[in-house]
Amino acid sequence: MSTTRSVPPVQKKPSPAKVAGASFIGTTIEWYDYLVFGLATVLVFNPLFFPTLDPLAGTLAGFATLAVAFLARPLGGLVFGHFGDRIGRKKMLVLSVVMMGSGTFAVGLLPTYDAIGIWSPVLLVVLRFIQGFAVGGEWGGAVIMSLEHAPADRRAFFASFPQSGVPAGTFLSTGAMFLVTTVVPEEQLLSWGWRVPFLCSAILIVIGLYLRLHVTESPEFLELQERGDVIKVPAREIFAAHKRALVVGMLCMLAPNTIFYLATTFFLSYGPVNLHLSRHLVLTALLVAAAVEVVTLPLFAMIADRTGAKNFLIAGCAALAIGAFPVFLLFDTGTVVGVVAAFLLALPVLHASVYGSIACFIAALFPPRVRYTGSSVAYHLGGAVTAAPVPIVATLLLAEFGSSLTIAGYVILAAVVCGLVISLLAPAPERESHAPRATRRTSDDRAATPIV
Repeated sequence: MSTTRSVPPVQKKPSPAKVAGASFIGTTIEWYDYLVFGLATVLVFNPLFFPTLDPLAGTLAGFATLAVAFLARPLGGLVFGHFGDRIGRKKMLVLSVVMMGSGTFAVGLLPTYDAIGIWSPVLLVVLRFIQGFAVGGEWGGAVIMSLEHAPADRRAFFASFPQSGVPAGTFLSTGAMFLVTTVVPEEQLLSWGWRVPFLCSAILIVIGLYLRLHVTESPEFLELQERGDVIKVPAREIFAAHKRALVVGMLCMLAPNTIFYLATTFFLSYGPVNLHLSRHLVLTALLVAAAVEVVTLPLFAMIADRTGAKNFLIAGCAALAIGAFPVFLLFDTGTVVGVVAAFLLALPVLHASVYGSIACFIAALFPPRVRYTGSSVAYHLGGAVTAAPVPIVATLLLAEFGSSLTIAGYVILAAVVCGLVISLLAPAPERESHAPRATRRTSDDRAATPIV
């Protein structure tokens, strides 16, 4: 009697554009949830959750609350990355969107300091931690799904679609806060209006969950499963054999994070408070810049596919160093044209030039068997180190020296350090090899798929 072994059905491979599009929409929803918290911190949280502090201390306390998420993001990247490399990318993306949306919705229901006292800011910090933990698993999974479905010569382009979710989420969150601050009177804004953008995340959870459930698993992960090359403890291999890749992945975030969080967080406080600009003018300028960057990010990534991500990132750092002073000089004019031009230069040009190809660059530093863990931990540890201090450092520099040009110097320093790290420490670009992989490869940094 002959026996036949059942063969599992072959999974139909979706088009890279479909996967990238789903990643873009899902990531947009995640970043809307994440960034709306930052906007509310600048615009309304001080009197609601920190009313006993003076204005400067309240502002710093709000920024410190934002920083909590940066501490949670590497932990989330480590946990989500572990299971993403063990059981699959898709499952972790489903979990991340549910966790993020639930945390954001809960913020919209949170009682203020007047209602429950000190427990109010404590719970606010806890919910911000949950948001950070969720986004820690989101970025790596979305980027890797797009990259691993893409053809080898267009990986930077398709991996940039989740990156475009950041300005798209900025646009949606800024638009939501703009509407409530415009339509709702100040008293009602502080009473209930600020809650609306957070409660709307309930709708976004449904959309994000639907998209994530209908995306197929990464073909490279399925290949790992088929040949039995799924690693049991990805983090152990990352910290044992990929330390250099981890450091490079962390520090290459210095340039994009510095300019991004100055534009999207610090400027929203600096403009109205120090330059007496209309809050609506600053929000409108941010809206316009975010919308434009959704387009420029993949355009820059297309160029990176031709030049190599490493070379393009070095050029982007040089552009950021050159453009730092013009950004602040334009913003400090206090005119409509100057403020809009400052945002357009800061985000869709300078930030996009150093952020569009970051996803492909970081993912390429790690082999597929530890890619989710490695890229997530590098990206989010980089966020904790390079992004969390940005609004705090900028506020302290302004208070100490009284000039925004000292903050421009901070941007230049970040760009120079970032460029040097990428130039001196990142592996040299190589052509991607299509030779068959061994079942168990030695886990040195050269094991990463060379697409930088």
